[in-house]
Amino acid sequence: MARGWYVLHTYTGYENKIEKTIRIMMADGELGDSLHDIKVPSEQVVEIKDGKKKISTKKFLPGYILLEMDLPDIGWKTPCSAIRRINGVTGFVGSSSGMKPQPISQEEARAILQKTGEIKGEKAMTPKQSFSVGESVRIVDGPFDSFTGQVEEVNLEKAKLRV
Repeated sequence: MARGWYVLHTYTGYENKIEKTIRIMMADGELGDSLHDIKVPSEQVVEIKDGKKKISTKKFLPGYILLEMDLPDIGWKTPCSAIRRINGVTGFVGSSSGMKPQPISQEEARAILQKTGEIKGEKAMTPKQSFSVGESVRIVDGPFDSFTGQVEEVNLEKAKLRV
């Protein structure tokens, strides 16, 4: 048996619906004991509106779901074809029609799960907008509205720029 993380390709926006459907299939026993875990990779993004921080969740890999599966060399078609028949699923990454899907490497899986905060590691919230020192910006609010300037300092903790 080859237990590993497999990547399922879906229509964008259907990830949560498909995850729910697969969990129902697991509970009903349709997938046997081959499926162990399902992850829809998402990350937290910091947005700043009107000077207030807002943390929102954003899909890290839109259109993809990670499945931890244990696929035997014989009998792998039953769970895979049951998952492929779900509305909104286009197939497994690394598998052409009729072929056994290939898992991603443990390093790739660990990197994705660390980035999304599923396992311990270096996880940082990603700012929605990123600015760099020396970049030209246009001021859109306040007494200097419609002025342009260059960024001198970026303060991510306070979500402020010095222009």
